[in-house]
Amino acid sequence: METRVEKVAVADGSFDLHLWVPEGGHGPVVLLIQEIYGVGPYIRGVAEELAGLGYVVGAPDLFWRIQPGWVSAHDEAGTAESIRVGARFDVPRGVADAAAALSLLRELPEADGRAGIVGFCLGGSVAYLLAASLEADARTDAVLSFYGSAVPDVTGLMERIACPLLLVFGGSDPYISRDRVALVERAAAERPNVEVHVAERAGHAFLNHEAPQFHDPQEAPAVWALALDFLGRHLR
Repeated sequence: METRVEKVAVADGSFDLHLWVPEGGHGPVVLLIQEIYGVGPYIRGVAEELAGLGYVVGAPDLFWRIQPGWVSAHDEAGTAESIRVGARFDVPRGVADAAAALSLLRELPEADGRAGIVGFCLGGSVAYLLAASLEADARTDAVLSFYGSAVPDVTGLMERIACPLLLVFGGSDPYISRDRVALVERAAAERPNVEVHVAERAGHAFLNHEAPQFHDPQEAPAVWALALDFLGRHLR
């Protein structure tokens, strides 16, 4: 597996796009959007797993304007500091940065023409907002958003997303209440391209095995298998 860093140029500077290329040398591209912990151990682990399945994965450093290369520990102190850093994140600029990273990914010689977006926590919100902002000629083939806290507040944007969309939430998430998740379920009910999966017993960030305070080892395996199946059906 090849790894390298590409530079994404935008109007006010440039930022790193961490890249993982599968053994076959080409495949569908996946834009992997970070949590507040940065492009750290969990995101890198996900990227390696996806690349092992044949995807060309790019993870942009979306906190580059705040602190380039930000990575924090997944413990209590690291979480608190990450929340403070994340509070300074400019969401519209971050969505625009993610769009620029996706555009670069599509242009790579390793890209086979298909493209997907996967985001966790903060990245789950960015993934959803990015998918809703893309013009018709730049739309992706699949979008997967995990516990994006912004999604319940902007369910009206769902009508702008034409590709297959999977939204995953924990039903016992203290940061995204169950009644807010229900808003997403109702909005998705009449949209055949949208799937909503709620792991009722799980909390926030329950897939992140690097964060024991969040990880749910009972719920995570089945949900991750569901996610990989979704990507496989629509990107491969």
